[in-house]
Amino acid sequence: MRGKGLDYLRPGAALCALLLAATANAASLTAEAGDAQRQQAELQAQIDAADDESRAMLAELRERESETRRLEQENARLVPHLVEQAEQLRRREAALDTLDVTRQALPSLQASLVARLDAWVENDLPFMQSQRRARVASLEEALGDPELDDAERMERILNVWRRELAYGMEMDAWRDHLVLAADDARPTRREVDYLRLGRVGLYYLTPDGREGGVWLAEEGGWAPLDDQQRREVRKGLRMARDQRAPELLQLPVSQPLEREDGPLSGEVGA
Repeated sequence: MRGKGLDYLRPGAALCALLLAATANAASLTAEAGDAQRQQAELQAQIDAADDESRAMLAELRERESETRRLEQENARLVPHLVEQAEQLRRREAALDTLDVTRQALPSLQASLVARLDAWVENDLPFMQSQRRARVASLEEALGDPELDDAERMERILNVWRRELAYGMEMDAWRDHLVLAADDARPTRREVDYLRLGRVGLYYLTPDGREGGVWLAEEGGWAPLDDQQRREVRKGLRMARDQRAPELLQLPVSQPLEREDGPLSGEVGA
């Protein structure tokens, strides 16, 4: 009977062994499944991190490209400026190289400018000659003034030149004395009104309007005006004194203005 009982229990022991084995296998499978899930989670985390890094790198790349384009545009804008600066620097270096030569030539240039100005005043229309000659004389004194440096001396010369050039664009009227040669060779002195139209025309008119003249540069003297021309001078005097609106004047000119068909003598703009 004992032998039979042992035989009876053997199948149950086997079953228990099987159950234990199955349980162990299940635990092992569960552990493996957990490991697999953890590995998958870690892999997914790595993938996500790689995606984030890729997106960050892509954003940085786009930012770098944008910065590169901006720098290229800035360089394109600066290139002409830099070229101009380089050219200015080259010109300054060239000027420095010739500075000594320029300094040596400056006194001769200044003397030449004053001499040309003196000749211009002497050969120009005879208006305001005492003031203009006085300016030239002051420049001649400045040339030998040791207290003046080259810059001050040149500035004075250029200022007088500017004043002389401005006369060519002015319409002016003033009262002064006129000296004329009489029939008996004794000069006469009378008060007249002068009218100057730039450097084109110089005229005078007596206060009563009965006598007038135009300076003719080629003849170097005054020529009389007729009644109509004296009326035109009277109009010009009123325009110069802001007593009449500007208009064209029918007057002979003082300087020989050349045209294709010969000298000009007609309308003078005012």
